[in-house]
Amino acid sequence: MSETAFVHPQALCESKTIGPRTRVWAFAHILEGAQIGADCNVCDHVFIEGAAVVGDRVTIKCGVQIWDGIELEDDVFVGPNATFCNDPFPRSRQHLKQYPVTIVRKGASIGANATLLPGITIGSNAMVGAGAVVTKSVPPNAIVVGNPASIVGYVPGAATGLSQPTPGPGPDGDAVVDLGVNGASLHRLPQVRDLRGNLSAMEFGQHVPFHAKRAFMVYDVPSREVRGEHAHWRCSQFLICVRGSCAVVVDDARQRREVLLDRPDLGLLLPPMTWGIQYKYSADALLLVFASDPYDADDYIRDYDQFRQLMEQRG
Repeated sequence: MSETAFVHPQALCESKTIGPRTRVWAFAHILEGAQIGADCNVCDHVFIEGAAVVGDRVTIKCGVQIWDGIELEDDVFVGPNATFCNDPFPRSRQHLKQYPVTIVRKGASIGANATLLPGITIGSNAMVGAGAVVTKSVPPNAIVVGNPASIVGYVPGAATGLSQPTPGPGPDGDAVVDLGVNGASLHRLPQVRDLRGNLSAMEFGQHVPFHAKRAFMVYDVPSREVRGEHAHWRCSQFLICVRGSCAVVVDDARQRREVLLDRPDLGLLLPPMTWGIQYKYSADALLLVFASDPYDADDYIRDYDQFRQLMEQRG
């Protein structure tokens, strides 16, 4: 145990792996073998089992148990009485040879009284609301609430999120607004209104700023479900919700914006190396996507932490 760690006289700390400047308060019990990083705050009545791993600058509030198989990465916050489960089918006096691994990624927060089922991952910077019951993995930056927990939003980036933006006219007469996220932009498509009905048209290379080589449609999505959650190395995409509505999050690991696509004359350009998420689909939503390249599985970046590291390397 580091000489600079503080352990309250009424705490029981059997582990010798406690990082510098970590504080362990009264009635906490840390078993032998547990790994606790630096600058952590372990509050009263916390129990940490011997195979648990806790990173640096982690706060664990009162009444939390961190069992074998639980890993908390750096800068995680765990609210009071949050509950981690590590056995999907627990029975008295029956123990697993190996427990499912539950990981709370860097910077995520778990609200008070939330319950996390075993074997899931809480993505980096995600926010689990108080009292939520989390039954499956949570994407990075997502905000989840309820029982079972579902995504209700995404943590704002350095820029404030947008909702129902109204683009102004661009210099060439087309309506375009730059979202400030790696070149992602909203495009107002030409529209002709008539008593017989409305028409919205587009030309590739002009209104859609590339020549499409592929198109696909997304529909019949349950409203709580999330799609996308990836970036492309080379491919650009242009999204139009031709019926109903859906929300789209664009992210370049520095800025994050959310926009609402809710009419057939509004398109969203996603350039390469832009993380895109679509969610909050209305029951009747039909999302049309044009892609600049044919399908290529190797063009996808599906891990947000990898994407963030790549963008940091690019500066």
